Amino acid sequence: MNLKTIVATWKYPSILLFGIGISTIGTWIYFLALNLIVFNMTDSPIAVAILYIIKPLATLFTNLWGGSVIDRINKKYLMVGLDIVQGILITCLAYSTNVLWVIYSYVFLINIASSLYDPTSVSYITRLIPIEQRQKFNSLRSLLDSGAFLLGPAITGVLFIIGTPIYAIFVNAIAFYLSALVTLFMPNVEKKRIDSPAQKISLKLIMRDLKIVLQFSRQFMYIMTVYLLFIGFIVMQTAIDSLEVAFSKEVISLSDGEYGFLVSIAGAGILLGSLMNVLFTKKLVVSLLIGIGSVMVSVGYIIFSLSNNFFIASLGVFTLAFSLAFANTGFYTFYQNNIPVEVMGRIGSIYGFLEALMVIVVTCIFAITAQLLSIQFVVVSGAILMLLLTLILFGFNIQPTKRSYYNPS
Repeated sequence: MNLKTIVATWKYPSILLFGIGISTIGTWIYFLALNLIVFNMTDSPIAVAILYIIKPLATLFTNLWGGSVIDRINKKYLMVGLDIVQGILITCLAYSTNVLWVIYSYVFLINIASSLYDPTSVSYITRLIPIEQRQKFNSLRSLLDSGAFLLGPAITGVLFIIGTPIYAIFVNAIAFYLSALVTLFMPNVEKKRIDSPAQKISLKLIMRDLKIVLQFSRQFMYIMTVYLLFIGFIVMQTAIDSLEVAFSKEVISLSDGEYGFLVSIAGAGILLGSLMNVLFTKKLVVSLLIGIGSVMVSVGYIIFSLSNNFFIASLGVFTLAFSLAFANTGFYTFYQNNIPVEVMGRIGSIYGFLEALMVIVVTCIFAITAQLLSIQFVVVSGAILMLLLTLILFGFNIQPTKRSYYNPS
């Protein structure tokens, strides 16, 4: 393939990746700044923890009806609109950081827009990116996300030095406006719709869409079983991560500096894993990316949960972060290749609702059990359960009769 062909092929994917990179870095800056603003205002860890709960609550509020909207509206212009809405809300938030309930209200609204944006962008990306380019695109996106994981906090730190956390909030608003501008240069990938765009969203329509999702799930049970197992894997990660700071400080006895370095090791791990994905895309099999990747993430969590010093903890964190890059790339490719774009918004939203509900329930169970028993018991038990879950997922991934799901023609 000559240079001219490569440029033509990757023109729009590159523009899209640029827009995604801008908004991802901005999100990191905003979230870290908001954590600091709320903590400085209240001196309460619980007040900060509420920020983490608001996102799944917004997902629960949005996702049962969100998919019905997403699949019936032009994805490009919906993405632009949601970027602008988030930019406006974040700008308003920057002027309203003296009242806690106002902050929570804006964060809830911002996360509603984000909950709509995520499945919309997946549907748009699937339409835009040819099937033979998806694994490469997903590996590049993972590389961008991991770069944002490192670059976002670094930029935030600089902004804190030269100004205040409010500056960081404004930077994120600007990032969303830039993302909207970049998206405007993207092509319109929708020429036909399965439904009239004038069709009103009603309870009857939402129930009909729910039936469509359930029918698809029954018809393609293998696809949805893999999907549900991976959701369970994500839920277990989130629940264990919610205890990560307490575990690191109380069980491993890490100092603040050591914990900060541990987070940097995680960033380096996912960055290296994403880079390996990009370099060896053509040699990596999607089924093994999901299966082996998720199992190795679980192994990393087990190493971390059994650690009693910084070195072993860092080995576990690096292993899980490095492997997560492979698992995520494999899963996103599998999802895009097997879920029809016509119903992708509805399927992603309804199963996203289930994921958010499970995150809230399991995280609360882990927190209460850690309080009643011990943090170490909960983290070790959670890591073992995750390993069992991912071994089952691996078993599904490597079935010889299911190869067509991972290598579609």
